[in-house]
Amino acid sequence: MQKFLVLLFFTFTLAGFGQEKSEPKIGLVLSGGGAKGLAHIGVLKVLEEEGIKIDYIGGTSMGAIIGGLYASGYSANQLDSIFDRTNFDILIQDNLPRRAKTFYEKEDSEKYAITLPFDNFDISFPTGLFKGQNIYNLMSQLTIHVSDVNDFSKLPIPFFCVAANVETGEQVILDKGSLAKAISASGAIPTILSPLKIDDQLLTDGGVANNYPVEELRRRGADIVIGVDVQDSLVKRDKLKGVFEIMTQISNFRTINDMKDKIPLTDIYIKPDISPFSVMSFDEGNAIIDSGRVAALTKLIELKSLSEKSEDTHIRKQIKKIDAFNINALTLEGNNTYPRAYVQGKLKLDYDEPYNFEDLSIGLNNLSATGNFERINYRLLPEDDEGNYLLAMQIEESDNKMLLRLGLHYDELYKSGALVNLTRKSLLFSNDVASIDFIVGDNLRYNFNYYLDKGFYWSVGINSRYNTFDKNIDLNKIREVEETNELESIRELEVDFKDFTNQLYVETLFQQVFSIGAGLEHKYLKLSSRTFNDVSNTNNEFIFDNSHYGSVFGYLKFDSYDNKYFPTKGLSFNGDFHLYLYSSDFNNNFAEFSIAKGAIGYAVTPFNKFTTRISTETGFKIGNDGTEVLDFFLGGYGNDFINNIKPFYGYDFLSLSGDSYIKALLEVDYQIFRKNHISAGVNIANVEDRLYTSGNWISTPDFTGYALGYGIDTFMGPLEAKYTYSPEIKESYWFFSLGFWF
Repeated sequence: MQKFLVLLFFTFTLAGFGQEKSEPKIGLVLSGGGAKGLAHIGVLKVLEEEGIKIDYIGGTSMGAIIGGLYASGYSANQLDSIFDRTNFDILIQDNLPRRAKTFYEKEDSEKYAITLPFDNFDISFPTGLFKGQNIYNLMSQLTIHVSDVNDFSKLPIPFFCVAANVETGEQVILDKGSLAKAISASGAIPTILSPLKIDDQLLTDGGVANNYPVEELRRRGADIVIGVDVQDSLVKRDKLKGVFEIMTQISNFRTINDMKDKIPLTDIYIKPDISPFSVMSFDEGNAIIDSGRVAALTKLIELKSLSEKSEDTHIRKQIKKIDAFNINALTLEGNNTYPRAYVQGKLKLDYDEPYNFEDLSIGLNNLSATGNFERINYRLLPEDDEGNYLLAMQIEESDNKMLLRLGLHYDELYKSGALVNLTRKSLLFSNDVASIDFIVGDNLRYNFNYYLDKGFYWSVGINSRYNTFDKNIDLNKIREVEETNELESIRELEVDFKDFTNQLYVETLFQQVFSIGAGLEHKYLKLSSRTFNDVSNTNNEFIFDNSHYGSVFGYLKFDSYDNKYFPTKGLSFNGDFHLYLYSSDFNNNFAEFSIAKGAIGYAVTPFNKFTTRISTETGFKIGNDGTEVLDFFLGGYGNDFINNIKPFYGYDFLSLSGDSYIKALLEVDYQIFRKNHISAGVNIANVEDRLYTSGNWISTPDFTGYALGYGIDTFMGPLEAKYTYSPEIKESYWFFSLGFWF
């Protein structure tokens, strides 16, 4: 009897073990597909509603990103919220906030349409249109709660993803290391995003090698596999209208053929209808997610039977949100050229001070904006339970020290111009930059700048430029001309202007958007006209001024605009003071004088896509009244004019002049659709000699002008047309501007 009871006990015990083992391990495989991969979220929502416990996840590309985040603990609804508030244009294109750039970096990004590596005077091309830094930053932020997990099998759900080795084309299984780095590598879309280095391998989008890694999931012990396939189908030739569509079609040949063997390995195969979408249809995210949900519901019977095999309904735990933390240490790898102090200074990192992801993002953007780094990888590793973290950074310095930059522009003053720029970094020191612009076209110009960038310490720079243009001024359209006896019989004045300026300056930065500087300046100015006959001049030109000037100057700049040409928010201030101490004195009337000027602007968007911009500016001369070539000249439309030339709606360029002025502008802008703007503006001004002495600066405006415009923000720069009108002269002008101003 005793032997029988023992035998009965072992029989029931083994039966219990058998029942425990019989609960199947469920694997989930998620394919790549770019934006179409957002359909995975819709499928995950249905799986959660049915209480299905996932034991393994494998994914490729967008499937790796969604799968990796889900494996780290996020729920499907949380993923929906995350991607709903994500601006994918900014994310993919590495768009950096303008405030993250120094004034030099702002100028570079707002002047050149094309930038190419040019080391050893050999043109090359980047490994991708974009580096993918913003994607990596977001993934790092979202996975901070598992940043100390090096083995992906230790995640809340064991996980792996697939990348492709760029050198061999073979698949690389990523299941250890940094989760953020692994899923970023798996999603590095070829030609669009640059490959990532992991363990001395250069990795790109896993879809190149294995876009549906169901075999690996089976190998890891999945008894039942749920597969979500968001890959493209082959399309007819009438849909192949561009290079990107053709490349996608060619890439799909292999992946579609592979699915013939992969689908039979999948127990529950879910194929959302993603035919209306492309790999870049991120703006249709809600519809794509819904397509995944709809597809999963067609498999509801199989899913319900699967959930019945689980003993308990699976409920996912909420991830603890980490808002603030302390960084008490920094480790740095890969900084061979740029010293630790330079990196830490750009990060604005103070140990044991309250820190959050916005602070970290600003610091990383500051580093990225320099263009000195190919990639900035980092992990926040917890040091204790008190919120202290080690910031472990791996930096890949850019090998490109010389750049070739190009631009095109047209406006009504300088006419057409083609810009060719050569930029050399680390010419004499590790953190210096030498840059020279050559502008060929209707007016030949150049601009050379060398500066030693010491960030928030005092930096030193040298600038040299040559600028020239000629302009016909219609004197009949200027009211004050009637009182000028010398020009009474002249209807039109053709002026030729030349400026050659050299500066030595020092400056320092505060918070990237605020700069103070001072320096010495040499300026050669020549203003002449062929309208008059000068018998003493063999070139038959009348010379108004032909002098060299020496001055000291100081300036203060603040610029938090989010866009130079179409700002929607921010504040701008520019103040400048020049004291002219020397002149070669062509007209024999020089005495020391100074010029002060300042401008302030504010942009706000009170309603969606509707922006209001208001600005005011003034300038005045103190001292000698004889040097008129440096007076203020108002009229026309544009940016980045030299000396004291200022735009003013309703009048042609250089139409209004005086040794002092005050001006205000109100402009409204409506973005009718993405990057397309309709604007309307009004400006008023008083312009005359000794304006502040006479008290007329607070009188009724003498000059007014109105404008209607249309602008498009393109990669070549703004394309704008402005219709302007002045009620005083009852004349209208059209102004066209094409491309970045330089």
